[in-house]
Amino acid sequence: MTLIDDPARAAVALNPIRRRLLGALDEPDSASGLARRLRLPRQKVNYHLRELERAGMVEATGETRQRRGCQERIVRAVSTAYLIDPSALGLGSAPDPDSMKDRFSSGYLIALAARAIRDVALLRRRAGIVGKNLPTFSMHADLKFGSQRALHAFTEDLASSVARCIARHHEADNTSGESREFRFFVGSYPAVTKSQEEADAEARAHRRRQQQDSEEPS
Repeated sequence: MTLIDDPARAAVALNPIRRRLLGALDEPDSASGLARRLRLPRQKVNYHLRELERAGMVEATGETRQRRGCQERIVRAVSTAYLIDPSALGLGSAPDPDSMKDRFSSGYLIALAARAIRDVALLRRRAGIVGKNLPTFSMHADLKFGSQRALHAFTEDLASSVARCIARHHEADNTSGESREFRFFVGSYPAVTKSQEEADAEARAHRRRQQQDSEEPS
């Protein structure tokens, strides 16, 4: 995954044709091959590939392919996924979870997740430059609760257990050369169980009910 935090690179990535090219480069290919697959003029594909190469999102593999008496250069995408920092879009700064008062809101969860993605992408890039591994930890579990009370009891139990674990292992006064600070967070949200079609139908039914309520005489 590549984090795009530069406005110029964001502009390159958001171009519709370049997004199609990046999507098509899940396997290395030549400009001619991409042009045939996407049904685009080769000159246009060449132009946009050069822009993607300048932005560091596409690179040459060093291989060539013979086709109709010509040597075609093979290129590939440098990442399988791209994340654009909101600050690179000129839409304001990235969400800061530390500035939010409601720690139980969906906005706070989104801000935490966004910060984690930005931090890990940055650390991966730095670790890769110096040839080091990035130590990370993650857990994932799907739980089903019979009631809101059961969900509340679980979150209370989890919060107290995590707090005790942190208190047991946190070494605030450790000044050894091996000491390193880690950021840990836990989040939860309802599992996505409906298709987009089901969600759209539910939204239409909700709008109809709202319209009927507004038309009823008071």
